[in-house]
Amino acid sequence: MAREHRGTDLRLGSVLARTAAYTRYAVTYEVNGLTVSGIMNVPEGEGPFPALVLAHGYIDPTVYTTGGGMPREQDLLAREGYVVLHTDYRNHAGSDDDPDNDVNLRLGSTEDVIGAVLALRSSGRPEIDVDRIGLLGRSMGGGVVYNTMVVAPGLVDAAVVFAPVSSRPAENLDRFQRREGDPIVAEIEAAHGTPEENPEFWEQVSPVTYVDRVTEPLVILHGTADDTCPLAWSRETAAAFEKAGKDVELVTYDGEGHTFGPRWPDSMRTTLAFFERHLG
Repeated sequence: MAREHRGTDLRLGSVLARTAAYTRYAVTYEVNGLTVSGIMNVPEGEGPFPALVLAHGYIDPTVYTTGGGMPREQDLLAREGYVVLHTDYRNHAGSDDDPDNDVNLRLGSTEDVIGAVLALRSSGRPEIDVDRIGLLGRSMGGGVVYNTMVVAPGLVDAAVVFAPVSSRPAENLDRFQRREGDPIVAEIEAAHGTPEENPEFWEQVSPVTYVDRVTEPLVILHGTADDTCPLAWSRETAAAFEKAGKDVELVTYDGEGHTFGPRWPDSMRTTLAFFERHLG
């Protein structure tokens, strides 16, 4: 929140695919001195088109390939007339390395999403409507969207999160890293203290602490049978937004799990209607 964030030099590289509805490009952009890779789907037809930045969930960087998250959403949203910029994040695919990112609770991913929006805005590309930009995040990427909304209020026009992680990083650390015996936990706590030793730090890195800063509408989509990210996390976050008087809606899907299967089309209809209201 104290930093000046920069995102520039959006460059379209090779064409990865062409469909009747859109063209898929490899892209790079610059974020605070780092090069970040990703993909961008550009709809066919006459723009400018509203744009969406997609923040993917956790995928092991050793197996991740560029544009590797949310393929269904990338395709559908482009077919519906959105420029889709899917960031790889730093330390993934063709992006530059940031050796401190894991110890710093992957906050660099938040910088990468902020930078993606700023790079879209400054690109000068005629197909992008810089006055209509939204965010969509899944799982870990949902937490990145929460962070972005409190770090850079007013940056975008609306946000959607699917099956998001907790808005309290200490809960995510316990569930996904401590439980799996991830050695980075010891490094994180050596650098920042445990939640018991240094509660002030852990409160300050929780986006839910700063919901009063948020200015954009948010929809949270979560399945009742999600055994990866408990629905209780989204209920708590939505309640905090509501208490702060923010525009938030929690939509639950009975029996749906973390990855969204049978109810995915329903969830995307909700998503598209929401973005149409705020970006249309």
